[in-house]
Amino acid sequence: MRKALLDVIFMSEKRKNTLLLLKDGPQEMEYLLGSLDTTRQALLPQIRVLEEHYLVSHNKETYELTPIGKLIVKDMAPLTSTVDVLDNDIDYWGTHNLGFIPPHLVNRLDHLRPCSIINPPLMELYDINKDFHKTSVESKALSLFFTFLYPNFPEIYSEWIDNVDRIKYIASKELFERISSNYKDEFNRYISTGKFDLFVYNHDTNFVSFGYNDYCAFFRLLSKTGEYDNKQLICFSSSAVEWTTELYDHYLKASIPATEL
Repeated sequence: MRKALLDVIFMSEKRKNTLLLLKDGPQEMEYLLGSLDTTRQALLPQIRVLEEHYLVSHNKETYELTPIGKLIVKDMAPLTSTVDVLDNDIDYWGTHNLGFIPPHLVNRLDHLRPCSIINPPLMELYDINKDFHKTSVESKALSLFFTFLYPNFPEIYSEWIDNVDRIKYIASKELFERISSNYKDEFNRYISTGKFDLFVYNHDTNFVSFGYNDYCAFFRLLSKTGEYDNKQLICFSSSAVEWTTELYDHYLKASIPATEL
């Protein structure tokens, strides 16, 4: 009795990963063995199962997807990538509010991998993430959406302005009111450099902050109950930067430029 296709694909890591390795075209056995870090004795029975279910065919030492295999893998690759993102910490993803992400980007959540979820030590709760700050200083462009100010923001922002060619900064309506009341001189000075573009988002926000630079994307999310926690999400990949650029542009279109305070 044949296995159900879902069992064939997902009940064996070797079978699943073999299919994904063949997604871009035929591959030699030696390539599969090296990529999967396995032996011929361990892999051949799993490939035989794929062949018995018409997902893979071979000619001598070369293996490739059949038409049915290509059809399956086309939809399988995004799913497995999304699962990889969520599997990193399913408790984090399951307990935090993702409602601020437009549906078309939720469907491409796999573009964020690889991500790390960081729970900073007590002494660093009010500090900017060191990796994000370091890569921001080394970037040509920086895009940020904040609902709060770091206690030492003048030091952080001055360092960014000294090193980055262009900074786009969206403030929530509550943060903008605070800036206008208490930090007008500082932000007018940032704007006067010609490097700092300030915007205000006059709608409700259900996240803490997010941003991206040339190297990574960074997020602080609210829980599903609207509570703040200390966990941070940082994603180092070009696809994560591109994904976050689209998210940022979504909010930038709904924001108003503030040329002075």
